Amino acid sequence: MSDLLAARSQMAMSLGFHILFAAVGIGMPLLMVIAEGLYLRTKDPVYLLLAKKWSKGTAVLFAIGAVSGTVLSFELGLLWPKFMAQYGSVIGMPFSMEGFAFFLEAIFLGIYMYGWKRVPAIVHLLSGVAVLFSGIFSGLFVICANGFMNTPAGFRIEDGKIVDIDPWAAMFNPAALAEGLHMTTAAFLSVAFLVAGIHAFMLLKDSKNPFHRAALGIALAVAAPMSVLQGATGHMAGETVGETQPVKLAAMEAHWETERWAPFRIGGWPDVERQETRYAIEIPGLMSFLSYGDPNAEVKGLKDFPKELHPPVPVVHVSFQIMIGAGVFMMAVAGMGVALGLWKRKLPDSPWFLKAVILASPMGMIAIEAGWVVTEVGRQPWIIQGVLKTADAVTPMPGLWAPFLAFSLLYLFLGATVVVLMINLVKHSPTFDENEA
Repeated sequence: MSDLLAARSQMAMSLGFHILFAAVGIGMPLLMVIAEGLYLRTKDPVYLLLAKKWSKGTAVLFAIGAVSGTVLSFELGLLWPKFMAQYGSVIGMPFSMEGFAFFLEAIFLGIYMYGWKRVPAIVHLLSGVAVLFSGIFSGLFVICANGFMNTPAGFRIEDGKIVDIDPWAAMFNPAALAEGLHMTTAAFLSVAFLVAGIHAFMLLKDSKNPFHRAALGIALAVAAPMSVLQGATGHMAGETVGETQPVKLAAMEAHWETERWAPFRIGGWPDVERQETRYAIEIPGLMSFLSYGDPNAEVKGLKDFPKELHPPVPVVHVSFQIMIGAGVFMMAVAGMGVALGLWKRKLPDSPWFLKAVILASPMGMIAIEAGWVVTEVGRQPWIIQGVLKTADAVTPMPGLWAPFLAFSLLYLFLGATVVVLMINLVKHSPTFDENEA
């Protein structure tokens, strides 16, 4: 294993593990705040029990995410010293602000967890709202840093030196808004479906349980609008990629020839040697429309770019297809839930629908992982698009396979810990006799 491959693999593993907990840190506080808000309005003890149970799960996952996030912060300096040394002054501000948001989230989560009956009800609810917004901003600041890597801004290079640094321009780079909105809605959507799937599974065993019925109702109420927003923000992100990273766009669609009325491909396998995509279903003009708002717009193909600047096309294309497929499936299930709810005037609880929700449950997290593969692998061979190559930024330290193995074992242990803790939290259906209000 080369040092570059070892460093990239370690970073990919760390990011892939941490992003799941970052999504939970954004999405779960919304659910628990909604549950507590409904309790304060209705005085129904089911909602209070639900808010308490969800807050416990949030705290466990937040703790694991804090560990994996700390590891990532060290890896940035250890594995990519040139990136941090040269460009830390340009993009350091969002990293610092993310740390501030993270500490606020931890503080208010502590108040939320231990403030039941110790602070006024409205103060307790507002502490949950603070957890929610701290988590959102923590994620947004990191996305700003990632957006800088995709669309660098806020500096010039003169005689090999970085000059005219504008940290605000660097943070609010061209990709920051689209990426931030897309990731935030992805977090809400994926967490809502994950939670909905758990409670749908429990309802199949106990269809009358008010706890799981209330939980499923809240989760689906969040998932439905977020599934639509996810499509809208995805379109926005696609337009940004088309304007700023045309080679990434071409890799996402496995698009080889520059042409107008460029087709959107469903499926297909890119043949890199023959520079063609086989077995795809093509919808003429749709890629041009989605990327530039005009079905007649010209879309550059991979053949217009030097081969050494091509990302791994099969990986990027397949990941993009997985992300789109998972998103469409969740939107379809959410749409069915809305239609059934309006038709029957009650929570949709048919066994076939609950099974569909269970099937959709992991799709959000799968889409997040696939989306980050598109974002990161699609930028290769650059760590900062058009400015610094990944191979030039990696540490010269040899033997990187050893920390890669060590961190793999660490994440395996943390993952097993999460599974055990979550099973213990959800395996017993709460009843009113267990009400901790």
